[in-house]
Amino acid sequence: MEPDKNNNSTPEGEKPKEDQPRDGQQAPADALSRTPDDLEKEQAEQETKKDADAPEEKKLSPAKRLLRKINLYILLFSLILVIAGAVTIVNYLNSQKAPPEPNIANQSLTQDALKQLANTDATVGSTSQTLTIQGNAVIAGQTLMRGNLQVAGNLQTGGSITGSSLTISGSSNLGAAQINSLQVAQNTAVQGTTTLRDLNVSGTSSFSGAVTASQITVTKLILSGNATLEVPNHIAFTGPSPARSITTSSLLGAGGSLSVNGSDTTGTITINTGNNPSSTGCFARITFHQTFTSKPHVIVSPIGSAAGKLQFYVDRDTSGFSICTNTTPDDRMVFGFDYFVTN
Repeated sequence: MEPDKNNNSTPEGEKPKEDQPRDGQQAPADALSRTPDDLEKEQAEQETKKDADAPEEKKLSPAKRLLRKINLYILLFSLILVIAGAVTIVNYLNSQKAPPEPNIANQSLTQDALKQLANTDATVGSTSQTLTIQGNAVIAGQTLMRGNLQVAGNLQTGGSITGSSLTISGSSNLGAAQINSLQVAQNTAVQGTTTLRDLNVSGTSSFSGAVTASQITVTKLILSGNATLEVPNHIAFTGPSPARSITTSSLLGAGGSLSVNGSDTTGTITINTGNNPSSTGCFARITFHQTFTSKPHVIVSPIGSAAGKLQFYVDRDTSGFSICTNTTPDDRMVFGFDYFVTN
C-alpha cells in the first residue's frame, strides 16, 4: 500500500518542521540550552550593536538654524500685527457710532412738594463729594454759593456783577467799566481815548504824544532840552497883589494918590499927582507877596505922555522894587507904569 502523501509523518532522523524558525532565520544550536534571561541579554546586545552601526543623523548648518529662528520671529511678528490691526479696527468702528442720547424724563413738582421744599433745608452729599450735571441747568430764582465758585469755561452774564472784590489773574476785556477807585501796581497801557475828571500823580509822568487839557495846574513847570513854549492866546499871571507904600509924598503933591493892580510877576502902577509936586525921588515901594530867591529882573514901561517926560528908574532887591524919577512931575496928571518881573 502506497503511503499517504498528506500524512504529516516525517522520515526518521529528520526534525519536525515546528522546530525550525518561522521567519527563516537560523536559530543558534544551543538555543534550547539557554535560559530566557540569556536570550533577552543577547537580544539587547544585538539591538545596541544595530544602533551603533546605524549612520549618524546629519547635523544642521548654522545658516539653516538661523533661518528656522527667523521664520519663528516672523510668525510671531505677523501675529502681533494681526492683533493690533484688529484692535484698531474695533476702536475705529466704536468711535464712529453715535453716542446714545440720554433719555431724561421730566418730573413736575406739585404745590404741596414746593411748599415742603420751601419750609425745609435739604442737603445733598458732603463736602468730600462732587455733584456732576451732564446737561444744562436753568435756575429761575436766586442761587447762593457759600464756598468758592470756579468756572472752567467762559462766564457770560446778562446783568451786572456785584462783589466786594474782583481778582483776575489773566487778561481781561471790558467793554465799559465804571471804577470808583483804581490802583495799578504795574504798567498800564491805554489804547484809546481816556477821560479823567481828576488826575493826581505823585511820581514822575512821561507823555510821548500831545496832551490836551482845559486846565493844568502845576507847582513847577520845567522845559528840558531845546523845548519850545508856544502860547497861541494870552498869558495871564495871577496871584495875590503885592503890598505898596508911598515913599515920598511930596513927589505926588497935595491930594495925590497911588494904586497897584496885579501880582508879583506883572501889574500896573497908577499915579495921580496933586498940587505942586516939588521934589524928585521914588514914588512908591512895591513889596512882593513871596520873596524871590535872588535879585529879580524888573521891566518897567511908562503909560501916558506925562510918564514919558519923566526920567524914571528902578531900584530893586529880592523883596520888592521902587519906581523913582529925576524930574518933577506936572500938577494934576494921571499916568502910570506897567511892570514885569522875572527871576
